[in-house]
Amino acid sequence: MLAHRDGDLTPRRRPLRNLLRLRPYLRPYLPRYCWLLAAALAATGASLAVPLLTQRVVDGPIADRDPAGVLRLGGLALLLGLAEAALIVVRRWTQSSASVGMEAAIRADVYAHLQRLPAAFHDRWQTGQLLSRITSDLSAIRRFLSFNLLFLVLNLVTYAAVVVLLVRLHPALGLLVAASAVPLVLISRRFARTYHAASRRMQEQQGEVATLVEETAVGLRTMKAYGRGPQLAARFATGAGTLHDIGVGKARLLARTSALFDLVPNLTLGVVLVTGATAVANGALTVGQLVAFVSLQLMLIWPVQSLGWIIANGQEAATAADRIHEVLDTLPAIVDAPHAVELSRTTVRGRLAFEAVSFRYPGSPEPVLRQIDLTVEPGETLALVGATGSGKSTLLSLVPRLHEVTDGRITLDGHDVRDVRLGSLRRLVGVAFEEPTLFSMSVRENLTLGRPDAGEEEVRAALALARADFAYELPWGLATRVGEQGLTLSGGQRQRLALARAVLGHPALLVLDDPLSALDVHTEAQVEAALRRVLRDTTALLVVHRPSTVALADRVALLDEGRIVATGSHSELLATVPAYRAVLSAAAETPAVPPPRLGEPDGAGLVRS
Repeated sequence: MLAHRDGDLTPRRRPLRNLLRLRPYLRPYLPRYCWLLAAALAATGASLAVPLLTQRVVDGPIADRDPAGVLRLGGLALLLGLAEAALIVVRRWTQSSASVGMEAAIRADVYAHLQRLPAAFHDRWQTGQLLSRITSDLSAIRRFLSFNLLFLVLNLVTYAAVVVLLVRLHPALGLLVAASAVPLVLISRRFARTYHAASRRMQEQQGEVATLVEETAVGLRTMKAYGRGPQLAARFATGAGTLHDIGVGKARLLARTSALFDLVPNLTLGVVLVTGATAVANGALTVGQLVAFVSLQLMLIWPVQSLGWIIANGQEAATAADRIHEVLDTLPAIVDAPHAVELSRTTVRGRLAFEAVSFRYPGSPEPVLRQIDLTVEPGETLALVGATGSGKSTLLSLVPRLHEVTDGRITLDGHDVRDVRLGSLRRLVGVAFEEPTLFSMSVRENLTLGRPDAGEEEVRAALALARADFAYELPWGLATRVGEQGLTLSGGQRQRLALARAVLGHPALLVLDDPLSALDVHTEAQVEAALRRVLRDTTALLVVHRPSTVALADRVALLDEGRIVATGSHSELLATVPAYRAVLSAAAETPAVPPPRLGEPDGAGLVRS
């Protein structure tokens, strides 16, 4: 079980190690980073030269009252400042372009990996948690790699270089400044440990809040229909309030630590000013040396003050890397076998066989399917009938390997489907689900999802078969965007488009999960008549609930509690199996078509109000 799902927010891995595992994404940009590091070090060198130049000005031309010398050294200081500014511009542009490129590469890999993971993975994970990882977590990594990591290196180099110069100017005071690093290290270690836990809680809660927003957006109609807006708003306010409190706690922790980071160098500076002034009075230091010493020490204030910010961002990036690798380290459970073969549509006859198939969902104590033995001959249509929860949809999902069988095997023309390449198998199997999914793209793009190369006539024929010609009457025809999850269409319209998508690819095997459940009686009869012509030459496995749809099948299998308890023709089972009659009777008593929801078009395209 994942840490964020069982309430344990303690990271299961070493987050710093996971951050280092992102090195492959950094490797293409190493030349750029070398250039920007060189530019940054050159800019730092220019800034370090200014205090030393100031010493020369104070002890030289100013003490000797030499205006020409002041102008010469002042001009040199101006050139150093201009050079530093130009180098900073180069550094900022280079590091920003490199970090954005790395972020895009990681995001693309995470998204591609999510597509390879099985349905069981997505069933366990909240959508908001995945969104949080692929957006805010990657942004945290980008910020650290683009700015904080570079500043950490520069600040350490600056600190070391300044301490060396200070020791050369005045050994005792220089060692005092160097010793001030000890409390800074102790403060940093304690802060890093505490902030890491707070950062983990913050990022997990961001995922929870994102999930609440996503669920509200998807279930907006249900929320409005039941008048549950205030309750969901209160639930969201609780989650957002928790996120606020965690954020305030992080800010308070950072504020306390930043105050300590400010205190140490300021106390050290006070001691240096008093001791340095005494040394000047005693002749142990010149005024120019004291000015240079103080100027160099002031250059340490920003590196020390930024230490808390760098550590905070580093911990957030480390936690983000840990969360990203929770996804990337999950291995796809359904992959091509090393010896997997490619099957051609022209050579596949379509004989489908279930041989002692059992299936258990991960973490479930009981199997959903038990010892299924079933054969569908080429060109035959088999209907699966059973009560709700008997395992019909699960059985269908095993054919295109959306889930993997626990025991037994499924064969297509004698080939175990696990020995067929996934891409090849899913091109051979056309699928339409009871709850069709349409994407926020045009009608044409949704239809040709499995056949991007489909021609206009093929698309028109598939729409005609599914009685989905209404698509041409939409405002922009097939170019009309259907909106997120296709919710701008009625349930019946979505089902017809999904059915057209399934038959468009001319599959060798059709797997249809009650694809006509949302259609009115008249449209259902038309679709069944057209579908019957397609089923003559295609092997089909149908889940049906309506007695009228059973007429499409050559043979019927009755599924009860995960077992096939009877097979035969519709008339045979109706006459000899009481359980079959009971299932069909219960289905017949259920209203055929639910009334259209408010604000949705019905099967005729009219909007009910």
